[in-house]
Amino acid sequence: MNHRSAGQSPNFGRMEKAIGAAVAWLNEHQYPQGYWAGLLESNVCMEAEWILAMHILGIGNDPKIPRWVQGILDEQRPDGAWEVYDHAPSGDISATVEAYAALRACGIDPEAEPMRRARTWILSHGGLANVRVFTRYWLALIGEWPWAKTPNIPPEIIFFPTWFPFNIYNFACWARATILPLALLCARRFVCPLPGGIRLQELFPEGRKAVYDGVPSKKGRPFSWERFFTINDRFLHFLQRIGFTPFRKAAFRKCVRWIVAHQDADGSWGGIQPPWIYSLMALHAEGYPLTHPVIRKGLDALNQHWSFEKKGSLHVQASESPVWDTLLALMAMLDCGCDCNDSLAMQKALEWVLAHQIRSPGDWQVKIKGVEPSGWAFERANAWYPDVDDTAVALIVLGRIRQAHPDRRRIDAAIDRAARWVLAMQCRNGGWGAFDKDNDRILLTKIPFSDFGEVLDPPSVDVTGHVIEALGTIGMNRSHPAIRKALAFIWNEQEAEGCWFGRWGVNYIYGTSAVLCGLKAIGEDMQAGYVKKAAEWIASCQNPDGGWGESCGSYMVPALRGKGESTASQSGWALMALVATDDRRYSESVRRGVAFLVDSQQAGSWDEPQYTGTGFPGYGEGQRIDLSSDGLSEKLCQGAELGRGFMLNYNMYRHYFPLMALGRAMSYLRD
Repeated sequence: MNHRSAGQSPNFGRMEKAIGAAVAWLNEHQYPQGYWAGLLESNVCMEAEWILAMHILGIGNDPKIPRWVQGILDEQRPDGAWEVYDHAPSGDISATVEAYAALRACGIDPEAEPMRRARTWILSHGGLANVRVFTRYWLALIGEWPWAKTPNIPPEIIFFPTWFPFNIYNFACWARATILPLALLCARRFVCPLPGGIRLQELFPEGRKAVYDGVPSKKGRPFSWERFFTINDRFLHFLQRIGFTPFRKAAFRKCVRWIVAHQDADGSWGGIQPPWIYSLMALHAEGYPLTHPVIRKGLDALNQHWSFEKKGSLHVQASESPVWDTLLALMAMLDCGCDCNDSLAMQKALEWVLAHQIRSPGDWQVKIKGVEPSGWAFERANAWYPDVDDTAVALIVLGRIRQAHPDRRRIDAAIDRAARWVLAMQCRNGGWGAFDKDNDRILLTKIPFSDFGEVLDPPSVDVTGHVIEALGTIGMNRSHPAIRKALAFIWNEQEAEGCWFGRWGVNYIYGTSAVLCGLKAIGEDMQAGYVKKAAEWIASCQNPDGGWGESCGSYMVPALRGKGESTASQSGWALMALVATDDRRYSESVRRGVAFLVDSQQAGSWDEPQYTGTGFPGYGEGQRIDLSSDGLSEKLCQGAELGRGFMLNYNMYRHYFPLMALGRAMSYLRD
């Protein structure tokens, strides 16, 4: 830990200049409607799957396809693979197979140099037998994998009552909205072979049967749930093969009605790519023509805010984050002393935020009765799934501006509604999940469909930290029953080193920062032993350049906690964590962190190619890897797939988090 050094004082002039430049950047990059939205980059599976979907939907002449192809080729690694986050130690087998299939679907010769490199990499890394379940579904859709060798998802699950473990509302919202369209495709065993008789025979050098039979099954004891579900899956395939599915037609109709009813206002589903793309294909398989308003609206969304250009090629976002980005941008401006009443940009943003409070029904009401809909979603049009995390940040922002706002009554009403909703969403163990209450049935992770543990939305400390920060901001303290329960959850989740796991941000730096900021807001003793241990861990992770960083690999390799090249967003989180302690022993660490941010600022913002966000995360179901293992890079590749397979680069994390940190550090260092 770096303690305060005598004679070293921060350069407040440089800090003020950096803050001013960053606030000016926000003013310049605000959309006319009042919101901010940075790109949300993921990996080439987005473009590859849309290419395959266009083929399956019978759309072969869309002008976006050649630009998607170029985007895929631009992202190929020198070794021939494609990766799932920037600077990953190895390529990803599923992403590489999907990219390869998409390029072949567009007629690219398998002997073309990029294809030869990709094929060599695929075959040298275990081949198609090692791809994830979702990739096997895509291969089945184009006739390259037998449906009988994919996990069977019977559409009859739509009939399961709420008390039954496999009711769709026991799955996380993103899994639920994906399972139903996939169930239709599985039941139809829908196949659309690649055009012109193209086959991927070159990926089966030892024959197809050798690959299909070589898929590893979930390991388990002789009488384990994994083994039980594997046998059950075979039985479901048998029933389908002999045609014993007496309720299938009714299940088809109910699934279709559910899917159509859940389409978002912008044409997508669930605010994310998987349910959107599978829903379009499922409805197509059910006979919906391209001219149908639901299909047309779903395809039109691709031409709107979901697509983005990068280096001349076209890409598709996995999701979008205007509500999240707008709320955090507002928080950053407040942290820097900006007055909402004097800032037109903040006024416009606040109006946009208030207009996007969700007052319509959502899936969460299946399990929570008698509570008024009052949350905020992550995306602009996802009314079915308001997000506890976004709602917490909205409460923080509204709670901080209500005293000076000219329409205090309106702000108070929004706060009161949202606070009641958030309190109702608290889970039995005291924490909060992102979208659902008590969505933590581990049994669901044992079914063959759940091959990398991403079907649940259990409570997490980062969301919980944001919620208690929100509750503290609107006047609650640690004596409130909900906060007492939350504190017990936080204590129980602390790692031996003092840090906390970050479910929605990379990783322990994010989780620890969220907790410490929340603890300060509720009036916790910031000299308590567990708090000091967390702060010491943060300080110990500071890099020689003054910044902080953490690799996505920390989700698979415990020894990588808090380790990685410095980034603006993660340095911001670490600084906010130390500042929250009010402990002057960290003054020198804070000063050096501030210097890193000020020195690395460029044109009012920061550059950050590293991925510091996550999506559809799984808890502990993936492979954990010893840092001393042989073949670490390859095992990291497998671990990324099996444990935390979807990394995200939020393009505005690099801006508002360091700005927040600079604003808070200014107050801390001046005191």
